[in-house]
Amino acid sequence: MSSHTLNMLGRLSAAAAAVLAPVVAFAQETAPAAAEAAAAAPVPDKGDTTFMFISTLLVLFMLMPGLGLFYGGLVRAKNMLSVLMQCTIIGAVMMLVWVIYGYSFAFGGSTSPYFGGTAKLFLSGVTMDSTAATFSDGVVIPEFIFVMFQMTFAALTPALIVGAFAERIKFSAAVLFCVLWATFVYFPVAHMVWDANGLLFGMGALDFAGGTVVHINAGVAGLVGAIMVGKRIGYGKDMMAPHSMTLTLVGAAMLWVGWFGFNAGSNLEASGGAMLAALNTFIATAAAIVSWSLVETFTRGKASMLGAASGMIAGLVAITPAAGIVGPMGAIVMGLIVSPICYFFISVVKAKFGYDDTADVFGVHGIGGLFGALATGIFASDTLGGIGYAEGVTMGGQFMTQLTAVVITIVWCGIVSAILYKIVDVVVGLRVTAEAEREGLDLSSHGEAAYHV
Repeated sequence: MSSHTLNMLGRLSAAAAAVLAPVVAFAQETAPAAAEAAAAAPVPDKGDTTFMFISTLLVLFMLMPGLGLFYGGLVRAKNMLSVLMQCTIIGAVMMLVWVIYGYSFAFGGSTSPYFGGTAKLFLSGVTMDSTAATFSDGVVIPEFIFVMFQMTFAALTPALIVGAFAERIKFSAAVLFCVLWATFVYFPVAHMVWDANGLLFGMGALDFAGGTVVHINAGVAGLVGAIMVGKRIGYGKDMMAPHSMTLTLVGAAMLWVGWFGFNAGSNLEASGGAMLAALNTFIATAAAIVSWSLVETFTRGKASMLGAASGMIAGLVAITPAAGIVGPMGAIVMGLIVSPICYFFISVVKAKFGYDDTADVFGVHGIGGLFGALATGIFASDTLGGIGYAEGVTMGGQFMTQLTAVVITIVWCGIVSAILYKIVDVVVGLRVTAEAEREGLDLSSHGEAAYHV
């Protein structure tokens, strides 16, 4: 190669180097930043993911078979399958509704304090790589598991309502009402309480696992339904005792087991907070069982199995909003107090006003949830063993915030539920015929019987 050619190549190399120099420099400057950003992106921990998956399955266990058997045992034998069928179909329908639009309406990323928006309709944008935040900075879980966990809540909550008007509602009416109720009551309240942009979340309302969202909501809707559907034929005259306390206790026990997923899973990660919620779920429930049995002993002379099962659910309901917030001793006190309150509403208030709440949905879930939500504001205090309040918040201030959240939930749920019941009554009719009710909903609505003797 000639010296002229070498000189030319040298000049070209120098020119190329001069042109590429800024590019190389930019790459050298940005490479560490890009690597740092990639390293900083939080990655879900496999342990947290496994914990949340197990919690999700436990909440599903609460619905089927837990709630179905609990309610099924409380009704007469001729209506056993109707309750099981309502819980099963409502749960299944709500799972479909949740992934189609419910998740978006509750957690769609909208800045509205009342509505999650439409950005995640049909789970748009939810992938294997998308994540959901937890309560710890830099800790995330796969968004799919968050979708599924919240889906089980959305499936269970409407099914809780059916216990209030069991034994006389049309199957189609129960399903239609629950879909409408979830759309216009549950999803908005879930957004208001649990979404970072929600109204009640912004106010500082504390609801760890669903005192307002699940139990007050379902309890109030159940009370409105019991009144609007009307009393069972022969209520107050005919024998309407639970047909199988055995199944009721089995269902209640399944609910208690599943409730650990409900409460501990609401921590969203396998940490000390989850274990606090689990411990409180044990001992608040135990205290409520003992308390209810003592109340019955003093008032009736005997402690009943139905009372023990009712105390079990009352304790679980009361501790739900407080599970990861109050200390163990506070949880015990809450369990001891909630049972006498619920017992009073079931044995005195219901009899006084004469409404027919078949499975005492309002008396246990509504009143227990109301007590738990308010008590959370008190026992959250670090002086009482709780995790403490936000900076600058006092016990009185937190209690008033809790009270405001409870009132908003009751008013919204009560008014909207009444409207929805009326709409369902116009569209399909709320109640079965008198003949169908006397025959039993198992045969008249589903063409089968739970028992053959």
